[in-house]
Amino acid sequence: MSAPLQGIRVLDLSRLLPGGFCSLLLADFGAEVLKVEDTGMGDYIRWSPPFYDGAHESARSALFLSLNRNKRSIRLDLKREQGREALLRLVREHDVLLESFRPGVLERLGLGYERLREENPGLVYCAISGYGQAGPKRDASGHDMNYLGLIGLLGLTGERGGPPVQAAGQIADVGGGLMAAFGILAALRERDGGGARSRSSGSGEGQLVDVSMSDGALSWLAMVAAAYFADGNVPRRGDLPLAGSLVCYRPYETAGSRWGRWSPSSGRPGAAESGART
Repeated sequence: MSAPLQGIRVLDLSRLLPGGFCSLLLADFGAEVLKVEDTGMGDYIRWSPPFYDGAHESARSALFLSLNRNKRSIRLDLKREQGREALLRLVREHDVLLESFRPGVLERLGLGYERLREENPGLVYCAISGYGQAGPKRDASGHDMNYLGLIGLLGLTGERGGPPVQAAGQIADVGGGLMAAFGILAALRERDGGGARSRSSGSGEGQLVDVSMSDGALSWLAMVAAAYFADGNVPRRGDLPLAGSLVCYRPYETAGSRWGRWSPSSGRPGAAESGART
Protein backbone atom coordinates (compact mmCIF):
# COMPACT_ATOMS: atom_id res chain seq x y z
CA MET A 1 0.00 0.00 0.00
CA SER A 2 1.44 3.37 -1.02
CA ALA A 3 1.70 6.30 1.38
CA PRO A 4 -1.16 8.81 0.92
CA LEU A 5 1.15 11.71 -0.03
CA GLN A 6 3.50 9.69 -2.22
CA GLY A 7 4.44 11.75 -5.29
CA ILE A 8 3.91 15.12 -3.58
CA ARG A 9 7.11 17.17 -3.56
CA VAL A 10 7.66 19.89 -0.93
CA LEU A 11 10.25 22.67 -0.68
CA ASP A 12 10.66 23.64 2.97
CA LEU A 13 12.34 27.03 3.46
CA SER A 14 11.17 27.30 7.08
CA ARG A 15 13.22 27.17 10.27
CA LEU A 16 12.69 26.02 13.84
CA LEU A 17 9.47 24.40 15.09
CA PRO A 18 6.26 25.45 13.26
CA GLY A 19 7.39 24.84 9.67
CA GLY A 20 9.55 21.90 10.69
CA PHE A 21 6.58 20.20 12.34
CA CYS A 22 4.38 20.91 9.32
CA SER A 23 6.79 19.37 6.81
CA LEU A 24 7.45 16.47 9.22
CA LEU A 25 3.76 15.56 9.08
CA LEU A 26 3.82 15.72 5.29
CA ALA A 27 7.00 13.62 5.12
CA ASP A 28 5.64 11.01 7.50
CA PHE A 29 2.69 10.53 5.16
CA GLY A 30 4.93 10.02 2.16
CA ALA A 31 5.69 13.46 0.72
CA GLU A 32 9.19 14.09 -0.59
CA VAL A 33 10.50 17.02 1.47
CA LEU A 34 13.57 19.03 0.51
CA LYS A 35 14.78 21.50 3.15
CA VAL A 36 16.24 24.65 1.60
CA GLU A 37 18.64 26.23 4.10
CA ASP A 38 20.90 29.26 3.89
CA THR A 39 24.66 28.99 3.50
CA GLY A 40 25.34 30.32 7.01
CA MET A 41 23.90 28.55 10.05
CA GLY A 42 21.09 26.92 8.13
CA ASP A 43 18.10 25.93 10.22
CA TYR A 44 18.96 27.35 13.66
CA ILE A 45 17.57 24.32 15.44
CA ARG A 46 20.54 22.31 14.14
CA TRP A 47 22.61 23.94 16.88
CA SER A 48 20.16 23.55 19.78
CA PRO A 49 21.24 21.26 22.67
CA PRO A 50 21.12 18.52 23.80
CA PHE A 51 23.30 16.68 21.29
CA TYR A 52 23.86 13.05 20.36
CA ASP A 53 27.45 11.87 20.69
CA GLY A 54 29.01 10.55 17.51
CA ALA A 55 26.59 12.22 15.09
CA HIS A 56 27.75 14.74 12.48
CA GLU A 57 28.19 18.19 14.01
CA SER A 58 25.47 19.74 11.84
CA ALA A 59 22.91 17.02 12.59
CA ARG A 60 23.50 15.98 16.20
CA SER A 61 20.83 18.14 17.84
CA ALA A 62 18.09 15.99 19.37
CA LEU A 63 15.57 18.75 18.60
CA PHE A 64 16.65 18.97 14.97
CA LEU A 65 16.51 15.21 14.50
CA SER A 66 13.05 14.98 16.08
CA LEU A 67 11.63 17.35 13.44
CA ASN A 68 13.56 16.37 10.33
CA ARG A 69 13.31 12.65 9.74
CA ASN A 70 12.46 11.58 6.17
CA LYS A 71 13.80 14.83 4.71
CA ARG A 72 16.71 15.85 2.49
CA SER A 73 18.39 19.26 2.52
CA ILE A 74 20.33 21.64 0.32
CA ARG A 75 21.89 25.05 0.93
CA LEU A 76 21.13 28.11 -1.21
CA ASP A 77 22.14 31.75 -0.85
CA LEU A 78 18.93 33.52 -1.89
CA LYS A 79 20.68 36.90 -1.69
CA ARG A 80 22.71 35.92 -4.75
CA GLU A 81 21.31 35.67 -8.28
CA GLN A 82 22.55 32.11 -8.69
CA GLY A 83 20.73 31.04 -5.55
CA ARG A 84 17.48 32.65 -6.63
CA GLU A 85 17.71 31.05 -10.07
CA ALA A 86 18.29 27.66 -8.45
CA LEU A 87 15.19 28.06 -6.30
CA LEU A 88 13.08 29.01 -9.33
CA ARG A 89 14.23 25.84 -11.08
CA LEU A 90 13.23 23.80 -8.05
CA VAL A 91 9.84 25.51 -7.86
CA ARG A 92 9.01 24.27 -11.37
CA GLU A 93 9.37 20.68 -10.16
CA HIS A 94 7.63 20.86 -6.77
CA ASP A 95 4.01 20.93 -5.60
CA VAL A 96 4.42 22.90 -2.37
CA LEU A 97 6.66 25.66 -1.03
CA LEU A 98 6.62 26.25 2.73
CA GLU A 99 8.23 29.29 4.38
CA SER A 100 8.20 31.03 7.76
CA PHE A 101 9.97 34.31 7.07
CA ARG A 102 8.47 37.59 8.21
CA PRO A 103 5.87 38.75 5.69
CA GLY A 104 7.45 40.39 2.66
CA VAL A 105 10.95 38.90 2.94
CA LEU A 106 10.70 36.64 -0.10
CA GLU A 107 8.92 39.35 -2.07
CA ARG A 108 11.85 41.70 -1.50
CA LEU A 109 14.13 38.97 -2.86
CA GLY A 110 11.98 38.68 -5.98
CA LEU A 111 10.65 35.31 -4.83
CA GLY A 112 7.14 36.14 -3.62
CA TYR A 113 4.07 34.09 -4.40
CA GLU A 114 3.17 35.88 -7.64
CA ARG A 115 6.71 35.45 -9.01
CA LEU A 116 6.84 31.78 -8.09
CA ARG A 117 3.40 31.26 -9.58
CA GLU A 118 4.75 32.42 -12.93
CA GLU A 119 7.17 29.50 -12.83
CA ASN A 120 4.58 26.99 -11.58
CA PRO A 121 0.87 27.90 -11.66
CA GLY A 122 0.07 24.75 -9.71
CA LEU A 123 2.31 25.65 -6.76
CA VAL A 124 0.75 25.65 -3.29
CA TYR A 125 2.63 28.37 -1.39
CA CYS A 126 2.23 28.22 2.39
CA ALA A 127 3.49 31.08 4.58
CA ILE A 128 3.56 30.61 8.37
CA SER A 129 3.91 33.78 10.45
CA GLY A 130 2.97 35.10 13.86
CA TYR A 131 0.10 37.33 12.80
CA GLY A 132 -0.57 36.58 9.12
CA GLN A 133 0.33 38.31 5.87
CA ALA A 134 -2.00 41.29 6.46
CA GLY A 135 -3.24 43.33 9.41
CA PRO A 136 -1.83 45.79 11.95
CA LYS A 137 0.60 43.29 13.53
CA ARG A 138 1.82 41.87 10.22
CA ASP A 139 5.42 42.95 10.76
CA ALA A 140 5.60 42.34 14.51
CA SER A 141 7.95 39.71 15.86
CA GLY A 142 6.89 37.16 18.44
CA HIS A 143 7.24 33.73 19.96
CA ASP A 144 4.82 31.07 21.13
CA MET A 145 4.19 32.70 24.52
CA ASN A 146 3.59 36.11 22.92
CA TYR A 147 0.82 34.66 20.77
CA LEU A 148 -0.76 32.77 23.68
CA GLY A 149 -0.65 35.88 25.86
CA LEU A 150 -2.20 38.07 23.19
CA ILE A 151 -5.14 35.78 22.44
CA GLY A 152 -5.87 35.08 26.13
CA LEU A 153 -5.00 31.42 26.38
CA LEU A 154 -2.01 32.03 28.66
CA GLY A 155 -4.05 34.24 30.98
CA LEU A 156 -6.71 31.54 31.36
CA THR A 157 -4.23 28.79 32.28
CA GLY A 158 -3.41 28.20 35.95
CA GLU A 159 -4.97 28.31 39.41
CA ARG A 160 -7.54 30.89 40.48
CA GLY A 161 -5.66 33.79 42.06
CA GLY A 162 -2.30 32.48 40.90
CA PRO A 163 -0.04 33.50 38.01
CA PRO A 164 -0.48 32.27 34.42
CA VAL A 165 1.09 28.86 33.85
CA GLN A 166 3.24 28.21 30.81
CA ALA A 167 2.43 24.93 29.02
CA ALA A 168 5.15 22.32 28.52
CA GLY A 169 4.31 22.14 24.82
CA GLN A 170 4.48 25.00 22.33
CA ILE A 171 0.77 25.34 21.61
CA ALA A 172 0.83 28.11 19.00
CA ASP A 173 3.96 26.82 17.26
CA VAL A 174 2.87 23.20 16.95
CA GLY A 175 -0.71 24.24 16.27
CA GLY A 176 0.52 26.57 13.52
CA GLY A 177 2.41 23.70 11.92
CA LEU A 178 -0.63 21.46 12.14
CA MET A 179 -2.91 24.07 10.57
CA ALA A 180 -0.36 24.73 7.85
CA ALA A 181 -0.35 21.04 6.99
CA PHE A 182 -4.16 21.01 6.89
CA GLY A 183 -4.22 24.13 4.69
CA ILE A 184 -1.68 22.62 2.29
CA LEU A 185 -3.68 19.40 1.99
CA ALA A 186 -6.88 21.38 1.37
CA ALA A 187 -5.16 23.41 -1.36
CA LEU A 188 -3.79 20.26 -2.99
CA ARG A 189 -7.26 18.70 -2.88
CA GLU A 190 -8.73 21.76 -4.59
CA ARG A 191 -5.98 21.69 -7.22
CA ASP A 192 -6.03 17.98 -7.97
CA GLY A 193 -9.62 17.00 -7.24
CA GLY A 194 -10.72 13.99 -5.27
CA GLY A 195 -10.27 11.15 -7.72
CA ALA A 196 -12.78 9.00 -9.56
CA ARG A 197 -15.39 8.97 -6.76
CA SER A 198 -15.32 12.73 -6.21
CA ARG A 199 -17.58 15.38 -7.73
CA SER A 200 -14.58 17.71 -7.98
CA SER A 201 -12.17 17.33 -10.87
CA GLY A 202 -9.79 19.95 -9.45
CA SER A 203 -8.87 23.39 -10.75
CA GLY A 204 -5.27 22.59 -11.61
CA GLU A 205 -4.28 25.85 -9.92
CA GLY A 206 -2.20 26.37 -6.80
CA GLN A 207 -2.91 29.00 -4.18
CA LEU A 208 -1.48 30.95 -1.25
CA VAL A 209 -2.08 29.44 2.20
CA ASP A 210 -1.69 32.17 4.85
CA VAL A 211 -1.20 30.68 8.35
CA SER A 212 -1.26 32.99 11.38
CA MET A 213 -0.06 31.23 14.53
CA SER A 214 -1.93 33.66 16.78
CA ASP A 215 -5.19 33.18 14.87
CA GLY A 216 -4.68 29.43 14.96
CA ALA A 217 -4.13 29.44 18.73
CA LEU A 218 -7.23 31.59 19.20
CA SER A 219 -9.32 28.81 17.65
CA TRP A 220 -8.38 26.52 20.57
CA LEU A 221 -10.61 28.80 22.68
CA ALA A 222 -13.70 28.22 20.54
CA MET A 223 -15.76 26.66 23.34
CA VAL A 224 -14.67 29.34 25.81
CA ALA A 225 -15.81 32.04 23.39
CA ALA A 226 -19.09 30.21 22.72
CA ALA A 227 -19.85 30.07 26.44
CA TYR A 228 -19.15 33.79 26.85
CA PHE A 229 -21.44 34.75 23.98
CA ALA A 230 -24.18 32.56 25.48
CA ASP A 231 -24.08 33.62 29.13
CA GLY A 232 -22.02 36.86 29.11
CA ASN A 233 -19.72 35.67 31.91
CA VAL A 234 -16.15 36.82 31.38
CA PRO A 235 -13.85 33.75 31.57
CA ARG A 236 -11.24 33.88 34.31
CA ARG A 237 -8.27 31.76 35.27
CA GLY A 238 -9.28 28.79 37.41
CA ASP A 239 -13.00 29.19 36.71
CA LEU A 240 -13.29 27.32 33.40
CA PRO A 241 -14.93 23.88 33.72
CA LEU A 242 -12.20 22.08 31.78
CA ALA A 243 -9.36 24.18 33.17
CA GLY A 244 -9.75 24.04 36.94
CA SER A 245 -13.29 24.44 38.24
CA LEU A 246 -14.58 20.86 37.84
CA VAL A 247 -13.54 18.65 40.74
CA CYS A 248 -13.68 15.58 38.50
CA TYR A 249 -11.36 17.15 35.93
CA ARG A 250 -8.33 18.20 37.95
CA PRO A 251 -5.01 16.48 38.67
CA TYR A 252 -4.55 15.05 42.17
CA GLU A 253 -1.52 13.47 43.79
CA THR A 254 -2.10 9.77 44.53
CA ALA A 255 -0.11 7.02 46.24
CA GLY A 256 3.40 6.54 44.94
CA SER A 257 3.83 10.18 43.91
CA ARG A 258 1.62 9.67 40.88
CA TRP A 259 -0.92 12.09 39.50
CA GLY A 260 -4.45 11.29 38.42
CA ARG A 261 -7.90 12.77 38.03
CA TRP A 262 -10.92 12.26 40.27
CA SER A 263 -12.48 8.81 39.94
CA PRO A 264 -16.30 9.13 39.74
CA SER A 265 -16.78 5.49 40.80
CA SER A 266 -14.90 5.82 44.08
CA GLY A 267 -15.35 9.51 44.80
CA ARG A 268 -11.60 9.92 45.33
CA PRO A 269 -8.43 10.20 43.26
CA GLY A 270 -7.68 6.68 42.04
CA ALA A 271 -4.59 4.88 40.76
CA ALA A 272 -6.63 3.53 37.86
CA GLU A 273 -6.95 7.10 36.62
CA SER A 274 -3.34 8.03 37.27
CA GLY A 275 -0.79 9.30 34.78
CA ALA A 276 2.98 9.59 34.64
CA ARG A 277 5.19 9.79 37.69
CA THR A 278 6.49 13.19 38.72
